[in-house]
Amino acid sequence: MTSKPSYLLLGEILRPHGVRGELRMRIFTDYPERLIKDVKTVYLGQDVTDEDTIPYTVKSARFHKDYLLLTFSEIKDRNQADTLRGLKVMVDIDNAVPLEDGEYYLYQLIGLTVKTTDDVELGQIQDFIETGANDVYVVKGRAYGELLLPAHDETIIDIDFDNQVIVMQLPEGLLPEDA
Repeated sequence: MTSKPSYLLLGEILRPHGVRGELRMRIFTDYPERLIKDVKTVYLGQDVTDEDTIPYTVKSARFHKDYLLLTFSEIKDRNQADTLRGLKVMVDIDNAVPLEDGEYYLYQLIGLTVKTTDDVELGQIQDFIETGANDVYVVKGRAYGELLLPAHDETIIDIDFDNQVIVMQLPEGLLPEDA
């Protein structure tokens, strides 16, 4: 299993919204409402491994269409807001809102062994791709090499963190037949 990251990704700053320093953020988190009511400080940087993140105080947050509009106490106008374009919005993992039973962070899946319902080992999860529709697990193993496996309610049968195994029911034809 991979080590715990310092930050969790919430979204990405797209552009300023208006002239008073408000920012339009693309939402990456499954629970953006938590950002509105629970988060007081966010960190902006290139990604969750960035060691040079800068903390910002959330003055306000509101939904607008499919985006979140953020105002930071430190940003006073559109010109300042424009300098933040493209940065990732993150929260310190130690202050993240606790997850409900059965929920997990994607980083916790890295290194878990993926098996089929027929007990065929496919390999270990190396990475994941967030597509919007569903996540895709990047799995590497000896028998099949690198596989891209769709992750959703129909394919994920069980996640056993104690034994470091994910059991998946794969769509027919996903695995090469000559492996």
